[in-house]
Formats: sequence, structure tokens, C-alpha cells
Amino acid sequence: MTQVDTAATGQGGPAADDDGTRPEGRPRPGPWRRGPLLTAGGLLLGLLLLLHGQLPDRAGLGSLVETFLPWFGLFVPVLLAGALLRRSASAAVVLLLPVTVWLNLFGGLLGDRSHAGGDLTVVSHNVAAENRDPVGTARELAASGADLLALEELTDRAAGTYEKELAEEFPYHTVRGTVGVWSKLPLSDTRPVDVLRGNAGPLAESRAEDLPEEPPRALRTTVTTGKGPLAVYVAHLGSVRVLPRSGFWTDSRDAGATKLAAAVTAERGERVLVLGDFNGTMDDRAFDGLTSRLRSAQEVAGDGFGFSWPARFPMARIDRILVRGVEPKSAWLLPATGSDHRPVAAGISW
Repeated sequence: MTQVDTAATGQGGPAADDDGTRPEGRPRPGPWRRGPLLTAGGLLLGLLLLLHGQLPDRAGLGSLVETFLPWFGLFVPVLLAGALLRRSASAAVVLLLPVTVWLNLFGGLLGDRSHAGGDLTVVSHNVAAENRDPVGTARELAASGADLLALEELTDRAAGTYEKELAEEFPYHTVRGTVGVWSKLPLSDTRPVDVLRGNAGPLAESRAEDLPEEPPRALRTTVTTGKGPLAVYVAHLGSVRVLPRSGFWTDSRDAGATKLAAAVTAERGERVLVLGDFNGTMDDRAFDGLTSRLRSAQEVAGDGFGFSWPARFPMARIDRILVRGVEPKSAWLLPATGSDHRPVAAGISW
């Protein structure tokens, strides 16, 4: 019986000839021709990051991709490991495209961009309607050192708790519907802002006029500071849902973002602050109307990405502090409370 020498291959299969050909006579692929699927995957990843704004938003596809856009960078080490395993030069080189695009989009968020100082400390927090410990949440927020506190998703029952627990630290406050502002400085000219549009969406079986009227989810107020008035907007935009038939449903949120952007555009005040739960990230095209007129405190003066939701394992920053006419000096996350959101904070300066 003839024995097969497996030492040359390190495995039980037939070895390639010394001239680089396989035993059956076919040439062995060179490093630039190996791993075509890995090469195609790296190219598609780079194009997705580069051209995400061109994705159609049918069934919310564009918004869904842009919500988690930074996480697509995790595919790079996976593809790189595959390229090294296959010894594919083409697959390794093509990864320069997604790496370059990702760093251009998000590289500036990796370091600490904060600076000392700040005239006003502001905090925004979706306290969650199902929060089982509003007293504990209120006390943690009162101890945060905030001068201005914006709360979203207030319920009628919990609003009284927050009013009681925050009264000593914040002598001024105003509530409109499910959003409120607590302040150490006087408030005036408070009014609701309409950001609603059919929040029941495709889940509703009745006509819009038959639905109960929802309480306001946004307000505008003026904070009187020693350096002049500051216009403050607090908003909780409509929820997004994943539905079997219509996909990633964002209609209510998108309409609210458009209305909020219109209100901010019409604002005559020089200094503007917009806080709240936007149910989407600033990479999402739905917020172009806001990002073109306002700056994100986290992106200007934060440390890292500052993901705020969900609280146990944050994957997206849907809670935002946006500014116009003032300078963000620092931005950070506060410890988790009884909510499924993390509170976000920023120090701003004139």
C-alpha cells in the first residue's frame, strides 16, 4: 500500500507543486486574487459609509442605517481578520476605503474635546414614564450641579414628585404636557411648541380626528441670565417603531423634527438652546434642518461618542443638547437613573 506523505502540506490533503500549481495542474491564486467575497464586502462597506445619504428612505431604511452608522466600523476588524486568514492582499488593501471614511466621519469624536469653564450647566433627561423610582431620579438630578434642567416623558403622577423633590434646588419651573424645565434662574414667555403629527401612526385603526388629543411634547421658554436672555426649547419627538408591514416607521418623529427646526429658524433670540429626546441621532437625515442651524454640544466639547440609550448598554445618542449663539465648553453623561435613558449634560459659555 502506498503511503501519502502529509508533512509537506501540514494537513491530510494534496500539496501544491513547488512551482505554485495545484496537483491537477491549475495555478494557485495569487494574493491579489484571493478572497473575492472579502474584497467585495470591504468595498461595499466603504461605499455604504461614504454614500449613506444616498440610500433610499423607503420603509425607513436610510434612517435605520444612519441611526447606527458608527457601529458599521466594527465590520472592519472582522473583514481584516478574514483577509489575513485568506492571505488576500486585495481584501486587506480595499479596507483603506471604509477606514478612511469612518475616521473622516467619526474620528473627531474619539478624543476628549472638553475645556474648563462655563457660565451655565444644563442637563436633559428623559425620565421615562415607567420609571419606578422618580424620587431617586429627582434627587440624583438635583445633585448634578445643573443650573438648568430639562425633563421629558413626564406623567401627571410623576410631575408632582419632580416638582416637590426639585423645588429646593430649582426655585423656577414650568411644565407643558410631558416636558418641563427647572431652573435656578427666572423663566418667562413660556409656551408649547407643536411637534405632534399622528404619533399613533400605522398602529391606529381609527381616523386621526377620532384619536384623543395628545398633551404637548415640546415647549419654548426664556431664561433670564446676567448676560442676557437665553431661548430654551425642550422637545420629545415622536417614537420610532419597527413594524412588520411598513418597516422602520419614523413619520411622526420626522414631522416633529421639521416643525422644531421651523420654530428654531423663526426664533429671534441670538442665543438658543435646544434640549431633549429626539428619538434619533444627528447622523440621521431627518435632522438636517436642525444640524444646519445648531451645533451639538457633545460633538464640539464631549469625550467620546456619548451614547445615551439604552441605559444598560448605550448604542445611540438620541438625547441631545444643541446650541446657537453660545459656546459649548464640555459635555458628558450622568450616571444612570431609574430611566432607560442616561442623562446628558453640558457646560456652555457666552
